[in-house]
Amino acid sequence: MKLKLVPLVLAGAALLPGCFEEKAKEAAPATPAVSKEDAVASVNGTYISKKTLETLEKEISERSQGQTFPKEQLLEELIQRELLIQQALQKQLDKSPEVIERMATVRNSLLSQAALQDYLKANPVTDEEIKAEYDSKMANMGSEYKARHILVKTEDEAKKLIAELDKGGNFNELAKKHSIDPMGSEGGDLGWFTADRMVPPFSEAVVALENGKYSKQPVQTQFGWHVILREDSRALTPPPLDAVKEQIRPMLQRQKAQAMIENLRKNAKIEVMLPPTPPKPEEAQPAAPAESQAATPGEQPAAVPAEQAAPAPSEPAAPAAETKPAEPAAAK
Repeated sequence: MKLKLVPLVLAGAALLPGCFEEKAKEAAPATPAVSKEDAVASVNGTYISKKTLETLEKEISERSQGQTFPKEQLLEELIQRELLIQQALQKQLDKSPEVIERMATVRNSLLSQAALQDYLKANPVTDEEIKAEYDSKMANMGSEYKARHILVKTEDEAKKLIAELDKGGNFNELAKKHSIDPMGSEGGDLGWFTADRMVPPFSEAVVALENGKYSKQPVQTQFGWHVILREDSRALTPPPLDAVKEQIRPMLQRQKAQAMIENLRKNAKIEVMLPPTPPKPEEAQPAAPAESQAATPGEQPAAVPAEQAAPAPSEPAAPAAETKPAEPAAAK
């Protein structure tokens, strides 16, 4: 039966860095000889070791989120790779300037990663450091609020609604009858939300109200005029430490690695030869209103992009917004 080949080297761009690393190891003069007892195959007298097969299997599992392939397919891939390596060496491609430069790049990448991993191994993130980071981030998480609102086009309409509420009018019914917000049919219910999920004038009014109270003055936003009822509030509950411990660890590892690099740079003699890039002319753009950065009451807020940071070697990227727990769904 013909084996289905695994397109790792020939077409698997996602695995290309790992493949180059294996080529670099196999081509290096210091690579120890493989005995027949430790081999899984021989190609023109060159043995492929069990460890090489295990390494490839591990790489695939890590890079494809747990996906696995039969060992026979992985071995066929290694055989193909060895055939190509032998062909390249036969044609002395290892002596070409392009290949030498690329091999040097792979070597430098491996060494830089090894230096970071060595430092993090000697200076691991401790449970005490994780607990301190957890406490500092979770000490004051603030509150979330449950509210309803009635959205109308004019201030006069909002004032008339407040007058009706003062006479004992039912907020839910008034919202269903008068609100132009999509949630008006639900009595203006916005559910639970944090203050930063709403436009500033709206959230400021909600925070200023007491539970069970409605706004005595109309609240204006770029969407119209609001009458707001704050139904309830509660303190945000942080997730347990064990639930976020492994999310905090890579962030602290990055901090340690960055501190190490900064210390090396501070003690090094560095001269930058690259001429500075001339600044690009900036095109004049109209200023966006401040409220546009927050969610609209009754609409799903736009996702805020997390800060980008280079992950520590062999560690997953840190969660967005670091250790902050997931916020409640925005009001609709």
